[in-house]
Amino acid sequence: MELETRVRPASAAERPLIAGLANFYIYDFSELEPAESDRFEFDPHGGLGDLPHLEDYFTAPDRAALLILADERPIGFALLNTQSHRGGHVERNMGEFFIARKHRRGGRGAEAVRQILALHPGRWEVAVAERNLAAKAFWPRAIAGAANVSGLERLEGDGEHWTGPIWTFQAD
Repeated sequence: MELETRVRPASAAERPLIAGLANFYIYDFSELEPAESDRFEFDPHGGLGDLPHLEDYFTAPDRAALLILADERPIGFALLNTQSHRGGHVERNMGEFFIARKHRRGGRGAEAVRQILALHPGRWEVAVAERNLAAKAFWPRAIAGAANVSGLERLEGDGEHWTGPIWTFQAD
């Protein structure tokens, strides 16, 4: 039985849910970090810390917090902002995007991207860290698979603002 994937705005009351999911998101990044690094270490309570600026996604007019659901159960989140990874601002930027491992590789992430781009049309940027090989494979396919996308272009970060690919495109 196929699970229905749905994206919707997260309410302020769901901020703790996204904060909890964010620990798994941060944990996923820990495997990309060299062992000698001080980043992504557990705190005294066994957590990995809070996602920076999470509260802003529920209060700032230029940000949005979205929940990704499968049959109405949370499986991930997306955080949208206007911060360009090339410096300055853009109309839309995928600040953070997370799908729980159990729900990856079944098309749910790509479907969530399709819905997000339909809900939030405009000029977009999606930046991926150079060392994140899975995301570098996922994002160009997911973006190109959305029917409302045009002008998809891959840029490279300048090494100062960002290191890695930056996809820019129009979603109508």
